[in-house]
Amino acid sequence: MSGRRTGRTAALGAVALALTLPLTACSPGRADGKQAGGGSSNAAAGSAPSASPTPTVDPATYRHALTGALGPLDSALRTVDGAHEGGALTRALDAAALKAEAAADALQSTAAPDNALAGHSQLATALRALGQDLRSARGSGDRCATSPRVALDTAHGPQSVKEAARALKALGYDASLRLPHTERARHRRLANGTFIRDGSRVGLGRLTVNNGTGSDAVVTLAHGTRTAFSVYVRKGAKATVRSVNSGAYTVYFTTGEDWNGGKSSFTRRCSFEKFEDKANFRTVRVAGGTQYTVLTFTLNKVFGGNAATSTVPPGEFPS
Repeated sequence: MSGRRTGRTAALGAVALALTLPLTACSPGRADGKQAGGGSSNAAAGSAPSASPTPTVDPATYRHALTGALGPLDSALRTVDGAHEGGALTRALDAAALKAEAAADALQSTAAPDNALAGHSQLATALRALGQDLRSARGSGDRCATSPRVALDTAHGPQSVKEAARALKALGYDASLRLPHTERARHRRLANGTFIRDGSRVGLGRLTVNNGTGSDAVVTLAHGTRTAFSVYVRKGAKATVRSVNSGAYTVYFTTGEDWNGGKSSFTRRCSFEKFEDKANFRTVRVAGGTQYTVLTFTLNKVFGGNAATSTVPPGEFPS
């Protein structure tokens, strides 16, 4: 039994020795007990392979990629620039929005030189914003719609594209685009009491309109489907129409900002309404003279007023 214990002890000792040998071999010492110099340590470190930097993108290759991504968009934007307002401009805006988004996708899958990474990312983001702005600028196309060129004037996408293009150009990469021309918001108004439409008025009736709202207004009297007259009434003012013919008229009014004569509508903050009750003008002969109707309509709500109004779809508002 004792011989077997001795053998197991020897075996364990051998294992312990085998485990300590690598540790001894790694110890930075010399046979003479002195601390080893740094020479052998540095030589070992120098023998390890060093990481090489990732090669940068060739500038000429990147310029070619920029041209390929931005060329179709530039062509689409030139079409927007020359399109007349209306259906042609709407179609051009839709097409350019798709090209802007395609250009953004192309740039996101394109590698850029190290010095252009920030500007490249900025341009891709700006192009996506430009696509959204082009699509939003087309508007609803109804009578009360801001001009697409006015909407683009205050959009952030075009300005962001310009800034990104300038940053890349400073590094020698041409990312310029011909952005469509824009227009500042206008504030067109007519003189108070101006007739926008006026038929033959030979009656004796008289209509006075008080506009106490915060916006200019156009009041239209329609006899059936035919417009008798339309008069412009500035905010805070009143206007009187004389010689109104006898008959029952529906009284419409629209309020807003920036009167567009071509569309016969305001372009911002529009509302379209009508009075529920008709305006009845009568002229009758009586002993000693003639009686005729004199009416006053107040566009703003007043205490004690008895005239109800309702909203009218823009397409049903008489021109």
